[in-house]
Amino acid sequence: MRAAIISQGSISSQWVVDECKKLFDAVDALDIKDFEVSLGGKEPQVFYQGKPLEHEYDCIYAKGSFRYVTLLRSLTTILGKACYMPIKGPAFTAGHDKLLTHLVLQSANVPQPKTYVVSTSAAGKKLLKKIDYPLVMKLPAGTHGKGVMLADSIESASSMIDALALLKQPFLMQEYVETNGTDTRAFVVGDDVVASMKRTAAEGEKRANIHAGGKAIACEIDAYAKKVALDTARAVGADICAVDMLMGPKGKPMVIEINLSPGLQGITRATKVNVAQRIARFLHQKAKEFRIKQAGLAIKEVVPEKEVITRLDFRGNRMLLPELVTTLTKLSDEEVVIKLEKGKFSIERVTQ
Repeated sequence: MRAAIISQGSISSQWVVDECKKLFDAVDALDIKDFEVSLGGKEPQVFYQGKPLEHEYDCIYAKGSFRYVTLLRSLTTILGKACYMPIKGPAFTAGHDKLLTHLVLQSANVPQPKTYVVSTSAAGKKLLKKIDYPLVMKLPAGTHGKGVMLADSIESASSMIDALALLKQPFLMQEYVETNGTDTRAFVVGDDVVASMKRTAAEGEKRANIHAGGKAIACEIDAYAKKVALDTARAVGADICAVDMLMGPKGKPMVIEINLSPGLQGITRATKVNVAQRIARFLHQKAKEFRIKQAGLAIKEVVPEKEVITRLDFRGNRMLLPELVTTLTKLSDEEVVIKLEKGKFSIERVTQ
């Protein structure tokens, strides 16, 4: 099987590439900046470094910053029909825009702090007399805590609103949840939270992001917090992501952000969990499932219930047959006759 990791070439991405190389037959590390998409012809085309994308892949893990949202969504929409991709196209749009993220969370009944969306200075200032302080102000786009500000009074909030209004784009005003400068990051891979850490802001700083000087330690989150993290990932459409939560006054989690391209260095160092390995194993398993599913569709269309084209999965000296074989043959835990020849074998149910 062949996999591709499309990214901006960070250390975290290289870790995933290295782990995938232990499982896949071939792995390509591709730079998101070298992609182009051509639309308008009979079929959309994807170009890499000016040439049509050379290989067909069983799995493509595409990620990058908010600057590449439209390109990532385009690539996923086009390439996702022929291989497994852990992040769905619409997830890039919603996940890289804090406003859209909160709208998705609202629709999925995921707990979050009370958030207001305003687009003008006048609209923002009308809210200032109705809400408590301190108050969090956010730009829709931004990572590593950038574009997040804290207003501790109506005067400072008013000044921030004037500055934000100059950008001529909507911005968010969000209730402040007191957590003593801490937040919790849950790293989701498939149906599991594989690692979680508590981040604490540096002295004099309210943002707990590691890129803003925050410190991280491993933590165990309860079943409800894990459910909230998984619900968030599913709502957005991401099988791999990080979910950032604040633990409210009663210890209940409230989601503040989802990260579709989370760094692995901080959480790996804090938790001692090889997150890159967990990602690689998950991608390999989903790629196999995707191939089997596609093979099943081809069998039904071409030679129903007669042939399965696949690769064998060896576990030591044992050979594991694809799930599709069990489905099509209807064999269960019963006596069978296995006929062996060099290069082939057959299995038949014992007739009474």
